[in-house]
Amino acid sequence: MHDDFAANLRLLCSYYRSIAEVCRRLDINRAQFNRYLSGRYKPADHTMRRICDFFGVEVHEILLPHEDFQPLVRLRPEEREAPVRQATSPGIPAGLLDKGRQGMSRYLGCYHEYYLAMSQPGQVLCTLVCLERHGDDILYQRTERMPPIAGGRSCHNRYRGMALLLTDRLFLVDHESLNGHEITQTILFPSFKSHVSRLTGLKLGVADSSERMPCCVRVLYERLPDTLGPRQALARCGLYPLDDPSLDPQIVAAIRNDVSPNEWQFRARYP
Repeated sequence: MHDDFAANLRLLCSYYRSIAEVCRRLDINRAQFNRYLSGRYKPADHTMRRICDFFGVEVHEILLPHEDFQPLVRLRPEEREAPVRQATSPGIPAGLLDKGRQGMSRYLGCYHEYYLAMSQPGQVLCTLVCLERHGDDILYQRTERMPPIAGGRSCHNRYRGMALLLTDRLFLVDHESLNGHEITQTILFPSFKSHVSRLTGLKLGVADSSERMPCCVRVLYERLPDTLGPRQALARCGLYPLDDPSLDPQIVAAIRNDVSPNEWQFRARYP
């Protein structure tokens, strides 16, 4: 039996209207696909690759234990979890919260976040950030996928936090919700254009390694079109060499952490 694979496949299918739609788009016989969903059969290698490419996950990820796979693909907090306000806004005055919520509606949506990885020197890390309105608050989830290192298991982190707009600056503060080992802060320039496309600023966090070195890096948020599905958006996430041809040269230039002779602090660069 392949229970974890079957449970993971059922979870992925739940993001679509029906199993029939998934089978039609994958061009896989429904009876055969039902055998995969039941856990009685595991797909052949070439079929497994097609399934993973369709859903935007890796083969080693879809074979993970189901409890490890769930937070990897779930982009939104479950309603049954502890109230988000208590977890994300302790100690922030109510007046400041009310002020910071104003003007945030235009920033709702999903973004690819790019910056030079804190634990992998010279590599560009792309994560998925989704900002949503929950009650009065603008909350977000940041999903990070790191590939396996030296034959080990892949590493996945999920951050949850709150976003505020205060005096022409976007403040994002979050905590790592799977392992509870980090709090990060990101400050971005807002967009004054009619359509929000890219946001730049600085991120402060800790390298996800045994060194746990505090780091500050330049960061760029690229707004994703509403037509891009969450699985496809997540498939883009991961590590890239600086010279990877799939990276936009303007993004690479915006996140380089060089310092000019006349800069006495490490500063963000205006978009």
